[in-house]
Amino acid sequence: MRFFFVLLGLVILSPSGFSQAPGAEDERPYRAGTITVRFVGTANVNEQVVRANMQVKEGAELDDTMIDRDIRALYKTGLFEFIEVKREIKDRTVNLIVDVTPKFRVSAVKYEGNDKVKSRRLQKEAKTKAGGTLDERQVKEDAEKMREYYQKAGFYQASVSYKIERDAGTGYGTVIFRVREGPKVRIKDFVFVGNDHIKARKLRKTMETKRWWMFSWLTGSGRLKDEMFEDDLDKLRDTFREEGFLDVEIPQDKIEIIPHSKKRIKVKIVINEGKRYRIGDVAFTGNKLYPARLLNLITQQKSGMVFGPSKIDKDVETLEDFYGKDGYLDTRVKLVRKPNIATGNIDIEYQIAESEQFFVESIRIEGNTKSKSLVILRELTLGPGEVFDTISMKRSKMRLDNTRFFDDVNVSPESTNIPGRRNLKIVVKEGRTGNLQFGAGFSTLEKAMFFTELSQSNFDLFNRKSFFQGDGQKFRMRLQIGSVSSEAMINFEEPYFLEKELGVGFSIYRTTSNYTNSYYDDVRTGGQVYARKRLFELVEGQLAYSYENVKIESVNAGYELYFPPGTTEISKVTLTLLRDTRDKLINTTDGGRIELTTEVAGGPLSGTYDFYRLEARGSQFFPIFRTQDQVIALIGRVGVLDSYNNSQVPYYERFTLGGPYTLRGFEYRDVSPRTPEGFILGGQSYGMISVEYSIDIVSPVRFVLFYDGGFVNADAYDFNPADYNDNFGFGIRLFVAGAPLAIDYGIPLTSDRYNRKGNQFNFSFGTRF
Repeated sequence: MRFFFVLLGLVILSPSGFSQAPGAEDERPYRAGTITVRFVGTANVNEQVVRANMQVKEGAELDDTMIDRDIRALYKTGLFEFIEVKREIKDRTVNLIVDVTPKFRVSAVKYEGNDKVKSRRLQKEAKTKAGGTLDERQVKEDAEKMREYYQKAGFYQASVSYKIERDAGTGYGTVIFRVREGPKVRIKDFVFVGNDHIKARKLRKTMETKRWWMFSWLTGSGRLKDEMFEDDLDKLRDTFREEGFLDVEIPQDKIEIIPHSKKRIKVKIVINEGKRYRIGDVAFTGNKLYPARLLNLITQQKSGMVFGPSKIDKDVETLEDFYGKDGYLDTRVKLVRKPNIATGNIDIEYQIAESEQFFVESIRIEGNTKSKSLVILRELTLGPGEVFDTISMKRSKMRLDNTRFFDDVNVSPESTNIPGRRNLKIVVKEGRTGNLQFGAGFSTLEKAMFFTELSQSNFDLFNRKSFFQGDGQKFRMRLQIGSVSSEAMINFEEPYFLEKELGVGFSIYRTTSNYTNSYYDDVRTGGQVYARKRLFELVEGQLAYSYENVKIESVNAGYELYFPPGTTEISKVTLTLLRDTRDKLINTTDGGRIELTTEVAGGPLSGTYDFYRLEARGSQFFPIFRTQDQVIALIGRVGVLDSYNNSQVPYYERFTLGGPYTLRGFEYRDVSPRTPEGFILGGQSYGMISVEYSIDIVSPVRFVLFYDGGFVNADAYDFNPADYNDNFGFGIRLFVAGAPLAIDYGIPLTSDRYNRKGNQFNFSFGTRF
């Protein structure tokens, strides 16, 4: 209706309103005379509001454009239902009469029937407020918002209607929302009927709507929500279609809500599976480069298999990639489905339109405003003159994404004027790679601390003009001051030394701490140089040399015999082999990590002590249920220290267990061989195992249950678990200021007379793996 009124106003104000009669010669401008505002209906808007939104003033020059602009401005206020401007023209003076029909205003908003939800809470869902303009469309939207709120709160049968009581005499109206709440319930279970070929457990996993469980109060799951449930029904249909039931039906009118108890319901879903279709004959047409027998080997779906639409579409992509790997970039595969009435199956024909073979002409890079082109080129597995392999092109994109230098990477072939040649075009969007942090933290191990850290993952040591960024080097500088420990550290790495896949780097550090023991303070100053390289497949090797000066001071009285003060030197070389297949470094859900370390100190390397260390660490993650990303993690560690040349292993290098990263039911270092007086000495052999079950509460917050166990023995190669200690517990994983935080409560099961101190509460930053 308003649209009609606007058009009417524009017609009245058409340019012909001020046009001259044919032959007229008077070119004097029109001027506004009197401006009269008249209200049609009740005047619930002040006249000054109308005039304040008009630019036309009495005595000023006047044209149709000005009046048109004023009408639009008045409509834009949302206060008026209809506006009409009339003119009285006399001797080039135009008297204006502005007739306005105000909208009703809201005198009050009332709620009826809301016994379990307060009116004050419902007001937060509504935009209609007392004193505002009465807009029935907005009132309707408010009613729908309230209904959605009720559904999220568990009132699955709730409905909200509205009534508007208008008073023509005052121009005000009262809005009344009528609520029918219904019972507040939780979903006990989903009951599927007619699913003869797919188990109910699989069907439940595909649905976003979940059954009520112990953390539903936090996740908001376990309630029946209309829009989400509609999407779930579509997902169920897709699940059956992927199993060959192309004619599946899930009638909306046959879905039943079955009361289970006063506050719980069961949702009954009736399924008509229909016929199960299978793949009939498979044919290839248009293929001249490769025989049909070879193409049939490449595709996964064969004659007699269940017809799954997405699997068939995947085979189309596989065929195009197969041609693409040999440079036939423009080859396209069209899938034709042919129902076979005689067999009841669906025959498939892959219609292939082959293209010519293409080679790479050149590499074109765009968007790298700070990263050197060389940084991008060295990640590519495709170069000029080579066959334009689309598989290598996709692999190159993945490698560029993994550098994390760019927010967006697009890799595509680009046409050229040369037959059989295409450019490899790379368009990147630079991301933020540098970070400057200031902060404070607290953990049960390091207590209170303050730190500042500067890091740059795309560092360039010799490029001052670009603020030392763009060459792909890694740089990190950290300064930390704490109540029990302090640290100053500088790290640098060149990942492509001499433009080869060889990473070299160094670190320099100085640390002071007394959290590692209760008997003395130590000050460590040292550095490390290393080289690392991928050896084969996913196995990476690192060879490092490090030198460390260790100063023991502030030894507690009576402990000097076991921990003599003074300065010692450790000079050692370390070889590490690492294989990491985890899907994510934080909140891992699949894959594993294996690390083998061999370390030799002293001997020809000099130093105070001659010893070696052998250690293996491993973790494996098993996803058990997709619902809430449930994962079981197994962690194992074993190690040995031993001396040679009649030397000894320094006490500050020996193994201990306990604390947030090992046995969480014991204090830090409390699981260890001791002197008769109870002093912690550390051991030369140890073994540890940990089992952890984790589940998403609200991503990325996870709940964990864990079991830790392990032993530490005084002698090398002594793996007798007689002094085994273990614990169980639970915890939470979350993020604070972008860093992973672990909060754990450990309860000892087996302990000894020294570490029997009761339950332990731990919270720490980082991961255990």
